[in-house]
Amino acid sequence: MTDSYASSRDGDYSNGIPNGSTASFGQPSPQSTGISSVIRKKLMGYVGFANLPNQVHRKSVRKGFQFTAMVVGESGLGKSTLINTLFNTTLYSPKEPLHPSAERPKTVAIESIGADIEENGVRLHLTVVDTPGFGDFVNNDDSWKPIVENIESRFDAYLEQENRVNRLKIVDNRVHACLYFIQPTGHSLKQLDIEFMRRLHTRVNLIPVIAKADTMTDEEITSFKQRILSDIEHHQIHIFEAPTYENEDEETIAEAEEIASKIPFAIVGSNNFIATPDGRKVRGRAYPWGVVEVDNEEHCDFVKLRQMLVRTYMEELREYTNDKLYENWRTEKLVSMGVAQDSSVFKEINPAARLQEERVMHEAKLAKMEAEMKMVFQQKVQEKEAKLKQSEEELYARHREMKEALEKQRQDLEDKKRKIESGRPITPEKNATGRKKGFLRT
Repeated sequence: MTDSYASSRDGDYSNGIPNGSTASFGQPSPQSTGISSVIRKKLMGYVGFANLPNQVHRKSVRKGFQFTAMVVGESGLGKSTLINTLFNTTLYSPKEPLHPSAERPKTVAIESIGADIEENGVRLHLTVVDTPGFGDFVNNDDSWKPIVENIESRFDAYLEQENRVNRLKIVDNRVHACLYFIQPTGHSLKQLDIEFMRRLHTRVNLIPVIAKADTMTDEEITSFKQRILSDIEHHQIHIFEAPTYENEDEETIAEAEEIASKIPFAIVGSNNFIATPDGRKVRGRAYPWGVVEVDNEEHCDFVKLRQMLVRTYMEELREYTNDKLYENWRTEKLVSMGVAQDSSVFKEINPAARLQEERVMHEAKLAKMEAEMKMVFQQKVQEKEAKLKQSEEELYARHREMKEALEKQRQDLEDKKRKIESGRPITPEKNATGRKKGFLRT
């Protein structure tokens, strides 16, 4: 460590860092304004930021994890048994069948059960949301509504926590995965299955599973899976698929492809341990013809389902829920409330292009203002011209009236003058009584 540090001290600091480092610094380029060049160099010794994943690991273990799973399907398909089998704990106790005279619920109920489980020092707060009554009625119209409302109400609760002043203790109760149980009919999806998945695939990570797959042969399962995938593709339903990333090793890519090839998962659930003919004790179901092992990949897809849901992609399910499903819902919610986002915010732009754009906008603004001023000036000139023209017409009218009045007075005077010259008396007018004779009023 000391030698490495000494060698880095004696290196060339032409760019502020020793030769051979992998640090990257953006420096402005004279040829292109707003675009930075990157210089990559190798480190001469250990710095320590390679330990960041370990720090994140310690923080995550100390904080613990939260995961919410929803199970949807008709009664009797083994939803509670599968949850107990997945997490290897008794979350659901065995249910007693209802008496024939007992009153059945008339609506879909939403029930949540939570448990804190720990494995090798890692704590997980698991919440399972059950939907008893789904698909059990004669009329199943709108039976998906209470489920959609429950998922969206959890989004609402999370959004409310985000908007608080103190956001230190945000509890994530959003549904991260929905296991939808399909009856092993061997035909295709029912209309209820299609309608449910169409309504929920934009709100939750859908994972279709074929319940009680031990009632079907391998050929029937393969054919049934193909029909289900065809229906899902035809109705443009998005189901959760194992993500792949760049620079993944071949083993990880092969594992993701193998998991994807098993969707929808044909599963068998059981909490009972049964002795096999060769002396092993396994979780499974005993039949007269043999034993179906839950953890045997040749018998069912339970191992692949657990691998995707718990062991490999639980964090991806949480991330996709937060980054895609919740963000899309949040955007729709805020837009419906009249909140708009400025598209220019957080947008990476070239400063020169931005300056040119602002110059063009400023010139356009000036041109608009000039056009408006010209319009206002022309309007005022027209109004002034109209007033002057009206005044001119009024003056012409008064001049004409005065001229006519003067002409009439001139004629009257000439008539009186002729009468006086001819010696005829001037008869006073009626309206001139009381005035002196011989004098005219001018």
